[in-house]
Amino acid sequence: MSKSFKTFLKHTAKDYHNQSVNPPVVRASTIIFKTLQDIRKMQDKAKKNPTGGYFDYGRQGTSTTHILSKILNEIEESYHVFLTPTGFGAVFLAIFSVVRPGDEIIVSDPTYNPTRVLTEDFLKEFNIKTYFYNPHDLKTLEKKITNKTKLIFVENPGSNSFDFQDLGKILLIAKKKKILTAIDNTWGTPYFLKPIKLGFDMSIVSATKYYSGHSDVMGGSLAVNKKVFKEVDKTNKVTGLRLGPDDAYLITRGLRTLDVRLDKHEKNAKQVSEFLSKYKNIKLLYPHKKDSFNFRMWKKYYSGASGLMGLKIKAKNKNSVIKFVNSLKLFGYGYSWGGFESLALYQDKREQGNRKFLKLNKDEHLVRLHIGLEDPKDLINDLRKSIKYLK
Repeated sequence: MSKSFKTFLKHTAKDYHNQSVNPPVVRASTIIFKTLQDIRKMQDKAKKNPTGGYFDYGRQGTSTTHILSKILNEIEESYHVFLTPTGFGAVFLAIFSVVRPGDEIIVSDPTYNPTRVLTEDFLKEFNIKTYFYNPHDLKTLEKKITNKTKLIFVENPGSNSFDFQDLGKILLIAKKKKILTAIDNTWGTPYFLKPIKLGFDMSIVSATKYYSGHSDVMGGSLAVNKKVFKEVDKTNKVTGLRLGPDDAYLITRGLRTLDVRLDKHEKNAKQVSEFLSKYKNIKLLYPHKKDSFNFRMWKKYYSGASGLMGLKIKAKNKNSVIKFVNSLKLFGYGYSWGGFESLALYQDKREQGNRKFLKLNKDEHLVRLHIGLEDPKDLINDLRKSIKYLK
């Protein structure tokens, strides 16, 4: 990237042909050619340069989706970026591109629950075994490796519990055993962490979250290195995963302010975390405590922190925790995150999934907060009024 991240996002993909700051939305199922020979010429170009944006059918994309792919490829510093209709679609594409019946995969225990269901339950029907490792004890990862292990799948930080892992050590283990690696990097995005540059084979981001930034788009991206490109490209074509041009346009538009928004999310989250850290009955699951393992691992690999955090609340009365969440006035209640607005969610067992290494006492409860772009003083006042309900 010749320009800085911030400048690149503001100046890339301008459409001087249409004299538009943003590229136009091109919707197409049929791609029109003047002659049959032109179709063959386009197909020949696609064979020679499969990442060049040469399409003969709308399922493969249009100029709108190709431009978004090029932008993300630049900021990921990868070989190519595939686009999917949802963030979970990118998880599916990554895994199904490289594993086959008889293979085994190893997954970080604090992973997104749908990813857990996909790997632990669904893959079982295809004779693919899944093992989970403790993110704070990588010996549990090494012990699970066999000659059948094909993939190590990491989510960092961990879903709901926000465990930060030693990514470098995981990559050393994988490379030593010649095992492929994938990471869900939705929390950090390539603004704070570039997994392909670090050494991962595949990097997943739910574009639904910070890329869009406005809670009105579904989409996903899968950045890959050259090593796995052919397998992923083949699987992508067979499965027909395609991001629509309208969503691609909105994600491209949202990317223009990714840096500005994430800087503000981080600033707000730090102020909120400083306030919450004063309460003895609340353990903050966010990289703020400098003497903690999580902070050291965050600092080692990330250049910043996003606005998503967890609270481990100690309360004998579960209903008081629910009341605490329900009494918040400036926090919406709902799934997803990464938009401009603050959100709160009580994390019951449905959200946590069948975790192997998460230990919660009866009086410990998880609440997830997404700190949005509001005035942090207002968010803090809102939290202060609601915390009194915790018992």
